[in-house]
Amino acid sequence: MSEIYSRKVTCQNCKLADLCLPFGLQQTEVAELSTIVKERRPLQLDDLLYWQGDNCQSLYAIKSGSFRSFITNADGEEQTIGFYLPGEVMGLDSLQHGRFTCSAMALETATVCEVPLSNLNPLCAKIPRLQNQFMRIMGKEIASDHDKILLLGHRSAKERLATFLLMLSQRYAALGFSSTVFNLTMSRLHIANFLGLTIETVSRQLSYLSQLGVITVKQRGIQINNLDLLKTIVNACPAHCTADVWAAS
Repeated sequence: MSEIYSRKVTCQNCKLADLCLPFGLQQTEVAELSTIVKERRPLQLDDLLYWQGDNCQSLYAIKSGSFRSFITNADGEEQTIGFYLPGEVMGLDSLQHGRFTCSAMALETATVCEVPLSNLNPLCAKIPRLQNQFMRIMGKEIASDHDKILLLGHRSAKERLATFLLMLSQRYAALGFSSTVFNLTMSRLHIANFLGLTIETVSRQLSYLSQLGVITVKQRGIQINNLDLLKTIVNACPAHCTADVWAAS
């Protein structure tokens, strides 16, 4: 594991505050929260933040970069179960038994804010708004799990990939970035593994959407040329299949 920086993270000035634990808190409460937050040294591509089965002593909020969460079975085979972007909290799966049920790996250079549970639990009891926000984040994770089941169980390959791209578009927009031009930080192998498809099928569907003029693909770069048509392809997906699906863990 990376060492922890000695300098404190300033939650008050973080541009991701409205997406993370400080959302809805008063300035004095945000200041209290920031006293327990620690920032870890940057992780590089393929660095593990935590491993399946590890004891959990902290939750992690992504400050920059992106992560992949996955489960490894007894034969060593990996199943990708989610992707995380800045502002999201990782490690909630450990709260039941105190151990991580999946692993989290950096998809690029990334930084996280560490929130020790030994400090977070008393602070939630002291600050009701923080407890409410924490419960909201947990509820979002549960809803995402439900939507993921619907997405993967009842969609064609074209609809799965189109929905995945639309969810990315919505999530980047929420971060204040372009909703139509972005990079896929995850490989096609990981996308295929997450969507329950083969790499060949993912490549085929990307080419198909490109031929339709819906998107332009340049290596890992995606440009959505026709957002309305992309939404039309996804129309068969229930209305509550939102950008939160792909971040399920």
